[in-house]
Amino acid sequence: MPDSIPGPLFIERSFTVKTYDIDFAGHVSNIAYIRWLEDLRFAMLEEYYPLEKAMAQSIAPVLTRTEIDYRYPIRLFHPVTGRMWAGEAGKLRMELLAEFRVGQQLCATARQEGVFASVETGRPVRIPAEFRTIYDAQRMML
Repeated sequence: MPDSIPGPLFIERSFTVKTYDIDFAGHVSNIAYIRWLEDLRFAMLEEYYPLEKAMAQSIAPVLTRTEIDYRYPIRLFHPVTGRMWAGEAGKLRMELLAEFRVGQQLCATARQEGVFASVETGRPVRIPAEFRTIYDAQRMML
């Protein structure tokens, strides 16, 4: 497993493959990867900008795009490690990058785009200043 932190707002979690994660071909279904990405994104928010804080400001994180490249099948009983970090960030949009590994084997990579949106209007708002400050500080250290 790579020891370096690939980007700001880094988070890492272990996942257990459940029997319901397995598809008819005997490997992890694409829907499990989506769930794992949600778990990583929620962990990132909990670590760096808790959802309660965002909701108190009447904003919520919203995904606008998800791409997953499947490179190597994950099967039942494989110990999976997921890693997520922030890529590029503009005034409104942020890119999230992720990877899933079994040991040293890179099994999948993912890219998500998202915004913070007003709960009232559903329209994108600027990335919250506190969250942006953490992102910028960590990016400068890399």
